[in-house]
Amino acid sequence: MTSTPAPYGELRAQLDTLTTEAFRPELAEIDRLSTPELAALMNSEDATVPAAVAAQLPQIAAAIDGIAERMARGGRLIYAGAGTAGRLGVLDASECPPTFNTDPSEVVGLIAGGPSAMVKAVEGAEDSKELAAEDLDALKLTADDSVIGISASGRTPYAIGAVEHARTRYGALTVGLSCNADSALAAAADHGIEVVVGPELLTGSTRLKSGTAQKLVLNTISTLVMIRLGKTYGNLMVDVRASNEKLRARSRRIVALATGADDAEIEAALTAAGGEVKNAILIILGDVDGPTAQTLLKEEHGHLRAALASARTTA
Repeated sequence: MTSTPAPYGELRAQLDTLTTEAFRPELAEIDRLSTPELAALMNSEDATVPAAVAAQLPQIAAAIDGIAERMARGGRLIYAGAGTAGRLGVLDASECPPTFNTDPSEVVGLIAGGPSAMVKAVEGAEDSKELAAEDLDALKLTADDSVIGISASGRTPYAIGAVEHARTRYGALTVGLSCNADSALAAAADHGIEVVVGPELLTGSTRLKSGTAQKLVLNTISTLVMIRLGKTYGNLMVDVRASNEKLRARSRRIVALATGADDAEIEAALTAAGGEVKNAILIILGDVDGPTAQTLLKEEHGHLRAALASARTTA
């Protein structure tokens, strides 16, 4: 008598090998705990994530330097993932324009299934390497671009396909961010980052510790790349885009913190700088006019410290 193969047997066998999918018998009755006990338990789980990220800091730093080098040449940073991982990439990309005054085309988030997958699952999209290749081709990828595939399991075909296609077809820099050791995603990339956070509180719910870990790593990558590109002055966001009342107020506060100038001088500098915070700081600290500030920053590729040094040298 021939036995019938178990439904999805091969995939179930794969999942059985993943740390992120492991079942924890000691948590089998957590639904019987009180709410304060549950909250404390989940908080203690989350507290383990930073240490797992710290273990990957050398790999994260190497990826940051490679990405910054390419972006300085005009390349782009592109995230690619499915489900929660894809949403985290889109989130990080969408926060770069207001924070660092990047063009929306400079940091891009791709999610399997397209923009509608941000709010509603698109069935089957994550299973297609070909879809990832099509999405990257539509961006007209170049060798100066960097592609980060994001997948908690490290086996998602969309993320792996994005990394493989970017690396082999275009020679782009590739990073594989996963939460399992020895993942196929990390193996496919130039830089493998494997933040092993262990089994989840809810079996297989990788929006929990794995999602937190991915968010921390993406925050680190985008923020430090922008620091390397001169988008900050010390710990001040001098390239902030003042697109609303809060950011306009923050712009003035940043100029004040950087220069110690009074309100009248700050307003005059921002007017001369066309509202650009970095230019306004240079106008005040470098004692230059608006056009000169713009020229100096262009010559120094947007690095305010270097532009200030040039202003003081030529004064």
